[in-house]
Amino acid sequence: MSNSPEIPYSTTLLVRDTCLCLHVQRAARALARLFDDALRPIGLTNGQFSLMMSLNRPEPPPMGPVANLLAMDQTTLTAALKPLERKGWVLVTANPRDRRRKLLTLTPEGRAVLAAALPIWVSTHARLEAKLPEGDAGRLRRDLVTLA
Repeated sequence: MSNSPEIPYSTTLLVRDTCLCLHVQRAARALARLFDDALRPIGLTNGQFSLMMSLNRPEPPPMGPVANLLAMDQTTLTAALKPLERKGWVLVTANPRDRRRKLLTLTPEGRAVLAAALPIWVSTHARLEAKLPEGDAGRLRRDLVTLA
């Protein structure tokens, strides 16, 4: 392995300072911690909040569109649903039109938890947006949507 190419430390610094993937990952972790801490008192993580909010629809959604919205595969979604099912906040039922497919429903208890979480999310989100330069959260959202 002594013949392996040497990458100069200056390249490491260049990647550290310019890599969009690294910067987005770091920001995502920081935001996840912020919202996890805020939502912890009511027993939710930021991911669970997003998942439950994605189920807050007039009709129970199938798994596919929810997985797409949350940018996860259906196996990961199934795993994320398990603790919410155990707490009695979400029901996973067979779709009556196609028994192989599942529909996802917030229970009344789940709706109550989501209602309790919403003011926490609103205040945390407002504090976060206020930290952005020129308060331009819309630009950041547009840029992130473009990258996604």
